[in-house]
Amino acid sequence: MEIKVEAVTFHYPSGVLALNEVNVTVGAGETVAVVGENGAGKTTLARHLNGLLRPQSGEVWIGDWNTRQKSVASLSRRVAYVFQNPDDQLFARTVWDEVAFGPRNLGGTPQQVETDVRAALERCGLQDAVGRHPYDLPAAERKFVAIAAALAMRTPVVILDEPTTGLDAGGVERLGALVEGLKQEGRTALTITHDLDFCAAHFERVVVMSEGRILGDGPARQVLREAALLQQAHVRPPQLIALAMALGFPTSPMTVPEFLADYRRYTSQRSSPQ
Repeated sequence: MEIKVEAVTFHYPSGVLALNEVNVTVGAGETVAVVGENGAGKTTLARHLNGLLRPQSGEVWIGDWNTRQKSVASLSRRVAYVFQNPDDQLFARTVWDEVAFGPRNLGGTPQQVETDVRAALERCGLQDAVGRHPYDLPAAERKFVAIAAALAMRTPVVILDEPTTGLDAGGVERLGALVEGLKQEGRTALTITHDLDFCAAHFERVVVMSEGRILGDGPARQVLREAALLQQAHVRPPQLIALAMALGFPTSPMTVPEFLADYRRYTSQRSSPQ
């Protein structure tokens, strides 16, 4: 489902200008990472997409819905939002009830709710935790409970706010598999992240923000190589791309296999007799 943000400006009550005439369109089925330093406006932008915040000027469209005209509950049919801190959104007494809350409130039949909940729990590796209280689980597992709750709603848009925070390597790998699954399903996935290595591995497009404005927007392979642009936003290129640039490679390897292939190719070229 397409997202359109048109000339959106937003001030917090403190007077801080969080968004300044922001324009961005996300096509149906795109995977987009929004990056930038703390205070750049990333989360403020994301919270406009599900109605938690409303533009003070400009418009936000989710498909053919103008968010000004829809309640947060209505928008939850199209946009699922996973907070950076899962404790900000978990409230049920069991993992099952937490994940089932959304589908039930969207009006699913008992059979459909059960099917969607079981599928989401399995995808998140939580099938053995259904009867446990979410707060009896480690913080990383609580994050996956929140993600499962979002997936179970089967919304066309899924937003993940700093999803890799607090995850170990195995957790990041599990999260990456979930993003790849969203791609295969044709769902629109948007992440707010400081983890540019995760961004490079799983997202096709990068939007760079600073001080409430969009500084850059384009294919991840292109944007993540623009060191000057990223420096302006106070973020660094992913490790593999930074290493490739330091070695003088003209490519932007997004994964370890890509980097190794580039390394073999360019070192072989340099060692070949002229």
